[in-house]
Amino acid sequence: MKRKVVSLILVTALVASMTACGSSGEASTSGSSDSTSSGASSEEAKDDASAENTSATGEDENTLTVWAWDETFNIYAMNEAAKVYQKDHPDVKVNVINMPWEDTQTAITTAATSGDYSTLPDILLCQDNAFQKNVLSYPDLFVDITDSGIDFSQFAAGKTAYSVVDGKNYGVPFDNGAVIACYRTDILEQAGYTIEDLTDITWDEFQTIGEDVLAKTGYALNSTEAGEPDLVMMMLQSAGASLFDENGNPTIADNDALKKVVETYCSLAQAGVLQITDDNWDEYIKSFNSGKTAGAINGCWIMGSIQAAEDQSGNWGVTNMPSLVGVDGATNYSNNGGSSWAVTSNCKKTDLATDFLNSTFAGSVDFYAGILPSSGAIATWSPAASADVYSEPSEFFGGEPVFTKIVDYASKVPSNNTGAYYYEARDTVAVAITNVMNGADIDSELANAQATVESYMQ
Repeated sequence: MKRKVVSLILVTALVASMTACGSSGEASTSGSSDSTSSGASSEEAKDDASAENTSATGEDENTLTVWAWDETFNIYAMNEAAKVYQKDHPDVKVNVINMPWEDTQTAITTAATSGDYSTLPDILLCQDNAFQKNVLSYPDLFVDITDSGIDFSQFAAGKTAYSVVDGKNYGVPFDNGAVIACYRTDILEQAGYTIEDLTDITWDEFQTIGEDVLAKTGYALNSTEAGEPDLVMMMLQSAGASLFDENGNPTIADNDALKKVVETYCSLAQAGVLQITDDNWDEYIKSFNSGKTAGAINGCWIMGSIQAAEDQSGNWGVTNMPSLVGVDGATNYSNNGGSSWAVTSNCKKTDLATDFLNSTFAGSVDFYAGILPSSGAIATWSPAASADVYSEPSEFFGGEPVFTKIVDYASKVPSNNTGAYYYEARDTVAVAITNVMNGADIDSELANAQATVESYMQ
């Protein structure tokens, strides 16, 4: 009975966690344990945030103001962290303001360009793929926390790298975006395969098995949205490769790893092993919830969407992703999505801010064990995996302790360079792939993508 209750809690939590890697909907303000109605508009939230921040970062030395989004995930986690910290620091208060990521980015840009940082909170949540761009663009806005006492070696290296610039740490990693490959074990069985047959394999082996499964069952082994480059970026990072070099220069043309990724992607799609859905998130989810796709390869937060199909409980398994063939550094591990906490230069109590983060997100097994059942927030802080809740079997995924497995995967993800123009580059690569799928030359398209990104950087 206990196992069934835990499973039901985790299903609900993981459905909520699916939204954690994007921006939330409506904004609200919340304190260390209370929150107001979520019906406030984005503009109202920003006004509230400004008002809260004036006092929180001014005279009150025991109050920290934090910006984050998603009340059931990031905000919930920060409020729980406050409770943990308050056990030993009862005078400290944490005011958490619900700020959608788009509004946070606008506020960062406005503060930096005006030179007035007083509108910013003490701590803010930053999307990982935008972290380096913000630090490189606005170097005075974030506090260097390299020597703060936080042990960054205890976090997955690939995750930590998102918030590192010039060898300095500017962020405390939070949620886990480690890539997992989930497959319908009942469909695999119909074709004569098990989850073990799809573990530690290459993309070539994946295509061979996928073509056989498709022929025998009519199911594809993976799907992706049309024009969405997430799968491409996952493949690229799995080999420790990037669209930029360590100096931020684009490396799209003459990038052997990227060329192999494009070739692999096109081959999978043309064979029908990779189903291309409409450019619509709902259609993507339907492809494996109720469609003809027997797998999903994505960040681990995708489990929430998979478990929405309750009738499929027990018929899914989790393993690692395929690796690229003939590419130096190729692994079966990657990352997609996630965010990290940053201390802003407006913070007048950096010692308190860093001690708070060090004692919770970077130092408390009990904290991570407490937020997992209710939010599905899987840690990238390795010691968290020692908590009993991480080894709880998941009935939906064949009775496996999937959370322990995911923390292990995260520790093996290669680092990559996102650069200041990451989003522009990934979008140009998406266009290039679409053109290649329609018959264009790979080398020419990648050269065009390189030139496009270079034009943005001028």
